[in-house]
Order: sequence, then structure tokens, then C-alpha cells
Amino acid sequence: MTDPAPVATLSFEAAMSELEAIVRQLEAGDAPLDASVDLYTRGEALKKHCEARLAAAQARIELITVGPDGAAAGTRPLDADG
Repeated sequence: MTDPAPVATLSFEAAMSELEAIVRQLEAGDAPLDASVDLYTRGEALKKHCEARLAAAQARIELITVGPDGAAAGTRPLDADG
């Protein structure tokens, strides 16, 4: 078996897919204890990665500015003051 890709290099979709596969494996209960711990550790890293990607996407969405007519008026940088 090849080593899995580093979590930080995965797209949201790839990380979520791998996380779902890990959950299925753990729920099946077929893996030995050490393998289950390794799967859980990888799953936790994937979960954190997905949460971070979602938070970053949410922050970008929230930075779309709206004009007086309610239409999108542009965007502002993530680090801009309120």
C-alpha cells in the first residue's frame, strides 16, 4: 500500500472523499486496533483540513460587498478592516 497524500495538499473534495471512506472502515469494525487508531488519526487531520477549507470559503463569500441597490458591488480583501 502506498503512503497517502499529505493532507494539506488535498482538495476539499478529495479530503472529504477520503474521510468518508475512513468513517466507513471504522464503522465496519474490521480493522485491527493499531490500524483503527491510525485511521482515526488520519480522519481527524482530514476533518480539520475540510473545516479550514470551508471556513476560508465562507470568509471569502462574506467579503462580497453589496451596494445600496442590493446588488453585488465588489469584494474587499480578507484582511481589510470592517
